Amino acid sequence: MSKETERQRWQRNFADLLQELRVAQTGVQILFAFLLTLPFSNGFTRTSGFQKDVYIVSLLAAAAATALIISPVAFHRALFRQGRKPELVRFAHRMASAGLAFMLISMVSAVLLITDFVLNRGVALLLSGATAIWFLTFWVFLPFARRNWGEDDIDDEDDDPQHLPGD
Repeated sequence: MSKETERQRWQRNFADLLQELRVAQTGVQILFAFLLTLPFSNGFTRTSGFQKDVYIVSLLAAAAATALIISPVAFHRALFRQGRKPELVRFAHRMASAGLAFMLISMVSAVLLITDFVLNRGVALLLSGATAIWFLTFWVFLPFARRNWGEDDIDDEDDDPQHLPGD
């Protein structure tokens, strides 16, 4: 079994990160497009001041998420062929994490906007809070709780006399 070099590891990390960003980018762009068209719909004139404020928060958070999630592409262009892949991967990781945080804010405030428009405020706040907890569970709590997931399995394989290199 061959070990990857440090350079290969950085290349793989960057490729993995780009795949993740493609998924996030599609989601945030769809949300952003929806939010951009919302004020031009007929029902938007019936929104309350609170709903318009929530809309602005959601719109600006989606714009920030879009900028942050796409920023690794611009950074890559600036550093292209300079041999600075570690720096690029670290930057892209930070931008992706910040982009997901802004996407969370945008998603939750979009849910609040829509539910407040069609339901009473108390129910809208409850559903939006549940949405925030749902996203935080899958985007923050579980990933951090499982950061070392599988490490015991790797250690066990090394101790397994039946395990042969390359299996």
